[in-house]
Amino acid sequence: MTAMTTGNSSRADANRRRILDVALAELLRDPDASMDQIARAAGVVRRTVYGHFPSREALISTLVDGAVEALADADARARAGVSDPAEALARSVLALWPVADRYRLLIALAQRTVTVQGIRDRLAPVRDDKVRLLQRGLDEGAFVSPLPAPALAYVVEQMLFAVTEAVNDGLLAAEEAGRSATVVVLTAAGVPASRATALVAEVS
Repeated sequence: MTAMTTGNSSRADANRRRILDVALAELLRDPDASMDQIARAAGVVRRTVYGHFPSREALISTLVDGAVEALADADARARAGVSDPAEALARSVLALWPVADRYRLLIALAQRTVTVQGIRDRLAPVRDDKVRLLQRGLDEGAFVSPLPAPALAYVVEQMLFAVTEAVNDGLLAAEEAGRSATVVVLTAAGVPASRATALVAEVS
């Protein structure tokens, strides 16, 4: 590869990253932002945006992929080295919430284009990790639920979506939502409310 080709590739990558960063900010500010608006905000021509993303839907889909990757990274880091399932779940939700909060309006927007099923499919790796954690907690008696771990993982996931929607609708303050969501998730998994509240206070 020549130096010129390498330089062009680096510029293209930098442009793509800038477009994604600007697009996220613009879409969070205005969910109806057009590709023209995003191009202007990014300081590039419309053709450059379309060169990276053939449609607005493709751009949003790529942003959702980035959100899911960030969620997976936060989840893995939070649980690393934590042996107690309840503490691992608490640390996971507390770590996931700031990421989910950053992207919550994007997720609501993406449901118009990516579809809920598309978002659910993208979350499969994060959900699989939750299933393993929940199963371990059920096996060890840390969690108590009439639901098997895979079904309980869906409940946890939908509860977190519901909390983000409550924040979007102004029913819950964003700064309170992370700790509240963590207590709710722990109690849904069968952790006594007093233990859940104390655990969240301890690790947050």
